[in-house]
This record gives sequence, structure tokens and C-alpha cells, in this order.
Amino acid sequence: MRIVHLGLGNFFRAHQAWYTSVAPDAGEWPIAAFTGRSPGAAAALNGQHGRYTLLVRGPEHDDASIIGALDAAYPSDDLQAWREHLAAHRTAVVTLTVTEAGYLRDAGGGLDESRAAADVTAWLRGEPVQTVPGRLMAGLAERRIHGGGPIAIVPCDNLPENGAAVARVLLDFTTLAEPALVPWIRDNVAFVSTVVDRITPRTTGEDVRAAAALTGFEDAVPVVTEPYTEWVLSGVFPAGRPGWEAGGARFVPDITVHEQRKLLLLNGGHSLLAYAGSARGHATVADAVADPECRGWLRQWWDEASRHVPLPPGELAAYREALLTRFGNRRIRHTLAQIAADGSQKLPVRVLPVLRGEVAAGRLPAGAIRIVAAWIDHLRGFGAPVADAGAGPFQARAGRVRDVLALLAPDLAEDEALVTAIDRATLKPAG
Repeated sequence: MRIVHLGLGNFFRAHQAWYTSVAPDAGEWPIAAFTGRSPGAAAALNGQHGRYTLLVRGPEHDDASIIGALDAAYPSDDLQAWREHLAAHRTAVVTLTVTEAGYLRDAGGGLDESRAAADVTAWLRGEPVQTVPGRLMAGLAERRIHGGGPIAIVPCDNLPENGAAVARVLLDFTTLAEPALVPWIRDNVAFVSTVVDRITPRTTGEDVRAAAALTGFEDAVPVVTEPYTEWVLSGVFPAGRPGWEAGGARFVPDITVHEQRKLLLLNGGHSLLAYAGSARGHATVADAVADPECRGWLRQWWDEASRHVPLPPGELAAYREALLTRFGNRRIRHTLAQIAADGSQKLPVRVLPVLRGEVAAGRLPAGAIRIVAAWIDHLRGFGAPVADAGAGPFQARAGRVRDVLALLAPDLAEDEALVTAIDRATLKPAG
């Protein structure tokens, strides 16, 4: 059997590839991985026969291991290899780490047809597709032609019910570009929802040297990560899967509560520190969480978010304390600029559910308001630089809080008290 992965980056190599490497049947599940934004990673890994070093950086010491789960790596534009791998009978699982922005979702969760239009046109003209929905459809179209059989698609990005989210944009795209394929997808493709967690910062030159010193392997592209890891999955695998349980993966009937806990507490906390912390001059998560002001803001946000996570209070308290320990690990250099990227896609799933829930309950939540205000400051030039393909319309309106909110959450834009509170929390007066 085989796994095909889209989004060959550090997180994938620290997470899904690692889980596969420690499975008892790992040898039966080679991974063919395709790059997302960084095509150079494929050449570097192929030069090392797919092997790379995983450097696990704890608070006091490092552990290193050589991961060999990657069988072949391809640049993102090798569409022929992509189609061939998805068409192959032995391919049973497709995993994805393409960031929230990669799925081209609109505000309602469907396909943003304006952003997908060029790819739909390309397909209809017989030209190469480039978007994630387009590439998935192209691969599945090839699979149907060759009788490849059932397959599981397993997104590993931070979206609520990410399996259903991917199914929706894929079917929307296919309806526009290849409507005859829709029934086959419904009958043959399973969409698995997941919760993933493992902090994986960008690799530095110092990390490369540290990995080589521990293993003796001159690795050009090692991966640094933390000891903690989590993978929760819900769904079926019609053609089988590796024994990921050996690495601690959990398979559950309902993933919702696990999603809420992680998206709101961890990811929402990260976004708070990325925008508000970087505006205070901090560069990393550990720097920001060591700042008493930021730490207080974090606890305030967690108090609000916890009201919207239906888990026992003791379990939530333990999770919060574990997050503080992880965030405070100075040996993991997780930059706020990295976390700040793609905020227009992240805030709707990390922050808006709490903001809406609190407003509906008659409260003005200071923590959620602070995150939105800090993000608007970020759009205005405070803190981390903007790296967000979807930021343009928001930056164009960043002078007025109400205009930004009308794009981000139209249902909240007429709430005078909320708009005023967000405006007061920004660092730069509205234009």
C-alpha cells in the first residue's frame, strides 16, 4: 500500500511521517510526498534518499532519530507524478498539510469560486491545475479512469471538521469543472477528520549543526519539534491504513470536542501572542509568554474560550497548564511571524466562534476583542509582517474597524458596542 501526501513541509515530517515511521507495518506504507510552497525541499530530500533527522527538543536536552518513511519526494508542479500516484491501486490514503488558506474556502465554508475560477478554466482547457481542490480532483479523475478503487483523504490542517470541509470544496470544484466525476467521488472517497498538534518551528543553521552532531548524518533538511504530539482521527479508511496507534494516534467516533479544545485554546492562544505579542516587540512564543502582560492576556482568552469547550473543568485546566509549559520551552524557537501568517483564514476558526458565543450571551469578551484588535493593528503595520494571500481586502479597509469586521464577520459588524470595544483596543486610531 502507499500514502500520498500534499504539503511537504516540516510539520508533515514531524507529524504524519513520524507516526507512519513508528507504525509496526511502516515498511508496507511508503510515502510519496509533494511539496506545497517550497519546491526545493523535494530535491534536498531525494538527495538523501528520503531520509531526514527529527530533532526532538525538550526543555533540557535533544533527542534525534533518522526517519525513513519518505519513499519519494516531488515538486508541486509534477502533476504527472501526482496523477499517476493517485491512480495507482496501491495508493490507499492521501494526507494533506496545506494550511487553512489552501482549501480556497469562502466565508460560508464552500468553495470561493472567484479564487478557483482560473483553475476551473485551466482544467476545461486541458491545462495544468494548481490549486488544492483542483489537484485533488485531477488525481481522482485519473483514479476513476484506471479503476483505482476506494481511497481515504485525510486533511491535517486546523479547520473544524476538516474532512467535511475538504469534501465540500472538492465537490464544489468538481461540480464546476468535471460534474460527471461527482457521483464517483461520493461513492469511492472517504473523508477523515483530524486534530493534529506538534509545534514545529522553522529549522535554523544551528539546528542543522546540532542534528549532525547527535547522529553523524550530514542532513541538509532536519526537522526540529517538541516532545508533545497529538493526532486524533474520525472516519473510515476503505483501503486500509498504517498502525498509527503505535505512536499514540487515537481514533474516535466524534472529533468535535477535540477540535474545539485545540483550535480555541492552543491555536487561538498562538494567534493572540502572534499579533499582540509581536506588537510588544517579542519574536517568539517563549518570549511572549514570559511577558506577564501577555501571559495575563492569554489566561483571559482561555477563560473565555473554555466556556465554549464542553470538557470537564479539570481536564481543561490540565490542558492549559500543559500549554503554558510547551509555550515556555525556550529551546523551541517558534516565531510569532510564522504563526501570524494567513490570519484572514485563521481568525474565523480560532477566534470568531468564541466572539460570537460571548456576544450572544450578552458579554463583551475582552480576550477575543484583543485578538481581533491586535490583528487589525497587524494589518496596519504593527508587529509581525503581513504574510497572508487573503489579506488584501482587509488591509484596504484597515483604517476603520467596522469595515474590517464587515468582511471578517458581517453578522457582528452592526454591533455598536462590539465595534467600539475593538476600536478602543487597537493601538492606532481608526482613520
